[in-house]
Amino acid sequence: MLAENAKPSTQAVLSRDGTPIACERRGHGHPLILVDGALCSRTMGPSGPLAKALADNFTVFRYDRRGRGGSGDTSPYAVEREVDDIEAVLRAAGGEAYAWGMSSGAMLALMAAVRLPGIRKLALYEAPLIVDDSRKTTQADWAIIRDAVAQGRRGAAIAAFLKSVGMPRLLIVFMKLTPIWRKLKAVAHTLPHDGAIVAGDQLGKPLDPTRWASLHVPVLVTDGGKSPPWMQHGNRALAEALPNASYRTLPGQNHMLKPAAHVPVLTEFFNSRDQARTPTSGE
Repeated sequence: MLAENAKPSTQAVLSRDGTPIACERRGHGHPLILVDGALCSRTMGPSGPLAKALADNFTVFRYDRRGRGGSGDTSPYAVEREVDDIEAVLRAAGGEAYAWGMSSGAMLALMAAVRLPGIRKLALYEAPLIVDDSRKTTQADWAIIRDAVAQGRRGAAIAAFLKSVGMPRLLIVFMKLTPIWRKLKAVAHTLPHDGAIVAGDQLGKPLDPTRWASLHVPVLVTDGGKSPPWMQHGNRALAEALPNASYRTLPGQNHMLKPAAHVPVLTEFFNSRDQARTPTSGE
């Protein structure tokens, strides 16, 4: 049973542009910010069960990414504003925290760690990077998604996204008949936000390490042993491109996150004595 102080409390924090960001905290220990991927929010997705499972060891902060749940969505959208949102959550956490991100949220968390010195350690799960020819690129998929959202066809945008990530067509048809579809449609207009974050790294090209040359905090990059080869290739390449990263594949796991498989790994990593690496002369 979780301790009494692990029960969640909510608040609204203001991003740099004045956008209110709905934020939830629970647990006790060093602050840890969780960053969701596409179509997820505080009421839907893997970060809720993960936060609950981590709350005995960390003060866990979850938030609705802009345009989702209880958060605002000031126009025009810019990826930098999503980093500002994490900065606002970081302030609520006391100015210093660990961070974890999954899927497109992994890349967003990485962008935040580069810019925000208060992020002291970073864990990433299955950043959706296409770095070789092991699967087709996604430019056409994101174009279809953007057009569908612009036309107000949220269901079509969701279907295009799910098809792009490999969900079978029959399963997509089945999902349309379930209550989850309505919840997905409520946040489908934010799919182009995720495209803006990841599309440039889904072109089948090697990663450029210079993008992260200034990031020396410890990073743990993980993927699932049952995930497709392209996902593992991309995450291995990301770990190799980062200045101070380790790479680990979690046996039996895939993109459907199961907290029981992640909590021991994350607890060990965040509680380790690893320090930010000091750049050597000339770096």
